[in-house]
Amino acid sequence: MQQKTVLTAEDVKKIMAAAEAEAKTHQWAVSIVVVDDGGHMLAMQRLDGAAPISAYIATEKARTSSLGRRESKVYEDMINNGRYSFMTAPTLQGMLEGGVPIVHNDQVVGAVGVSGVKSTEDAQIARAGIAALGL
Repeated sequence: MQQKTVLTAEDVKKIMAAAEAEAKTHQWAVSIVVVDDGGHMLAMQRLDGAAPISAYIATEKARTSSLGRRESKVYEDMINNGRYSFMTAPTLQGMLEGGVPIVHNDQVVGAVGVSGVKSTEDAQIARAGIAALGL
């Protein structure tokens, strides 16, 4: 049998704290979501002032990144470059930049999704959260 690494509750707390700190440093009102490798939510926070829809979008960005095993921006770029049929891909609803996979020992163990500001800034917040793990 193979073994796999999983995120712990402590890992999730570190990710959320670092992502929140990054957002607050820039005064960005966002929602932040952490999911496991199956796209199941482990944590979600909507910061003060973030639009309610951002919680849903952040969740879908994280889920898309985790299930696809890559940044959600990859899908956005594919669609923007003319592969419109990819918009019908099953279960991938967050094909916008801002979902970033958490990779440990070449395994995707989960993802962080952020929504509420420019998509590049969403991704910046997600990466800051993941960096807290020191992978």
